[in-house]
Amino acid sequence: MALQEKFQVGIISSTHGIKGEVKVFPTTDDVRRFKTLKEVILDTGKEEKILKVEHVKFFKQFAILKFQDYDSINDIEKYKNCSLYVTRENAVRLRKNEYFIADLIGLNVVNIDDGTLIGTLKDVLETGANDVYIIDDGNGRELLFPAIKECVKDIDFEKNEISVHVMDGLMDL
Repeated sequence: MALQEKFQVGIISSTHGIKGEVKVFPTTDDVRRFKTLKEVILDTGKEEKILKVEHVKFFKQFAILKFQDYDSINDIEKYKNCSLYVTRENAVRLRKNEYFIADLIGLNVVNIDDGTLIGTLKDVLETGANDVYIIDDGNGRELLFPAIKECVKDIDFEKNEISVHVMDGLMDL
């Protein structure tokens, strides 16, 4: 399975002032990560452009970005609602046993106890305590598995699978 090569970090929600700044709604866990970004990939839907970040400031939950060579509202307003991405190399560094959600989506989920296929990871709910994996069982049901070490035993990208221990009650309707 191919790992994601780029990750969305935000969406340009509007312009900010008249000097080419944009207000970015962050789609990353930590809005402060914009402080360290040197460049982003702008996806217009028709093309991708690499934009150099000139400066960053913050307003409420938004990041205000100014890009090099975009010096007026007229230069930048056409990019409203466009997504901003970073390459894997510019993504945040993960600690041991941390993964990008985008890399996990689509992996097969296998019961480590008997080797049966439970389903495919459809999404990840980020709760305060621990993440919850949403698994499509292929029969129209969604199963919820807590992403805790007692349940998730191994993630193997080469095998395209997540090995889990099915705790009592997890597969009950």
